[in-house]
Amino acid sequence: MKQDLLTECLALHLPLPKGEIAALLEHPPNDSMGDVALPCFVLAKKLKISPGDIAKQLAEQLVHPGFIAEAAGPYLNFKLNRQLFGEALLTSSIGDDSFWRPNIGKGTRVILDMSSPNIAKPFGIGHLRSTMIGNAISRILQETGFDTVNVNHLGDWGTQFGKMITAYVKWGDPVAMAQSNNITKDYLALYVKFHEEAEHHPELELEAREWFRKLENGDSQALQLWKEMIGESLKQFDKLYKRLGVTFDHVLGESFYNDKMGAVIEELRKLELLEESEGALVVRLDEADMPPCLLVKSDGTSIYATRDLATAIYRRKQMNGDLLLYVVGGEQSLHFQQVFRVLEKMDDSWQGRCQHIPFGLMRMDGQKMSTRRGKVMFLEEVLNEAISQAKKIIEAKNPSLANKEAVAEEVGIGAVVFGDLKNTRTLDVDFSLKDILQFDGETGPYLQYTHARTCSILRKADGADQTEELNFSLAEHDHVWPLLKLISNYPQRLQQAAGRYEPSIMARYLLELAQAFNRFYHHVKVLDGSAPEQAFKLRLVRASSEAIRKGLSLLGISAPEEL
Repeated sequence: MKQDLLTECLALHLPLPKGEIAALLEHPPNDSMGDVALPCFVLAKKLKISPGDIAKQLAEQLVHPGFIAEAAGPYLNFKLNRQLFGEALLTSSIGDDSFWRPNIGKGTRVILDMSSPNIAKPFGIGHLRSTMIGNAISRILQETGFDTVNVNHLGDWGTQFGKMITAYVKWGDPVAMAQSNNITKDYLALYVKFHEEAEHHPELELEAREWFRKLENGDSQALQLWKEMIGESLKQFDKLYKRLGVTFDHVLGESFYNDKMGAVIEELRKLELLEESEGALVVRLDEADMPPCLLVKSDGTSIYATRDLATAIYRRKQMNGDLLLYVVGGEQSLHFQQVFRVLEKMDDSWQGRCQHIPFGLMRMDGQKMSTRRGKVMFLEEVLNEAISQAKKIIEAKNPSLANKEAVAEEVGIGAVVFGDLKNTRTLDVDFSLKDILQFDGETGPYLQYTHARTCSILRKADGADQTEELNFSLAEHDHVWPLLKLISNYPQRLQQAAGRYEPSIMARYLLELAQAFNRFYHHVKVLDGSAPEQAFKLRLVRASSEAIRKGLSLLGISAPEEL
């Protein structure tokens, strides 16, 4: 909001588009210098005047009741009129839906590839990253005007199924597995056993490749076992997605694209991009300084790069995607670089239409998890334990709370999700259940507790802020002004999160906002003073509550009204 006012005024005096001016504005390192600053270094190159002279000239030219402009060397600092600012924010902007939902997407259709678990393997804590980072990015993009389509690209094809079928035929117990509460854990045990046995019996790898070849050729036994694995796995996945509040527009496995790969290979042949290398088929990417992209193995079986090419073409042509995003771990960066480059070699209109959104590893006690070794922390067990501990904390703090079971579920799951999303997505995360469940510090429960506090205040006030007379002089208060400014920053932070595909920007913003609100709460008696004074303070509480609730929702986290 403040950026809009300053941008409009500066645009009258600068030969730059408003978008470029807005991008130059920044926050000074401390409030004594001002509320917003304009560094004049970039302007100096364009105007052929020193940054200091530009700042002085603009300070003299810019006269407005909403701010005071002061030159400070090469910077132009703005001190906002707090009362006018508070009035504009709390009486008009907050009630306008466009304040909360800046339309930067303008209907651009974005296909998000997210979650994408492997069939016949249980959800580990590591799967949380692609699922919840993807979910948050989708919500953030949708809130900022993009037309989002969420796709769960299941790992239901590939050589691992040759290994799974081999293990099942050799060591599986169909009767015991039929009675299992979570058959995906039994599948994982077989998968781990295969790799343990293969270390001593390498011929198992040949047997697995043969089973996968049979699967690709439609062998009835292979197909039946494969379909059973898919059906049982989806039952387990759907339970977890429901608990996490994650939905998909399409759930399509890699196998969905099997009958579409032939057309891709044929098109590459026509374009003379396909080459034979040691019996395999590849596309060379020498000009991009990358190794060749392998598409068909020497034994004639496909590889996931071939399926990803067919997938991208389908998403663009059949799903009408303008932009394809792949929320997949950073270890797959080279793979996506190769796939995107092959698409561009096929048709240069692919340039800029695909983007890999990488994220770091989820570690457990500092160690990388591995399904091959069976070193997995199961997500379902983590959620259950988080909810159990949240319930104990609630019992101790507020034993009379209604719906304790439901609230514990919201707090426990919210703690796990926020514990991930507060981190810059490209960094590795060392998971600690103890740390994320604290009700103070940088945690989900801290934000939920702050939101519940705002709701408690508003319940006690019983609509006392619904008056047209507000005392805006309270905007001058040292613990009111920072909170006002942070609320006004909501749309700016939301746009940054959307532009960078970075949920942690919103997570960090919510922590700043909650901290500012709690300082305000501890230093200012809300339900005290004249009716106009109370109305102003309550309107500020309501705006804080709305910002926290909306922000948590964008991260896929519930905001209980009581805790």
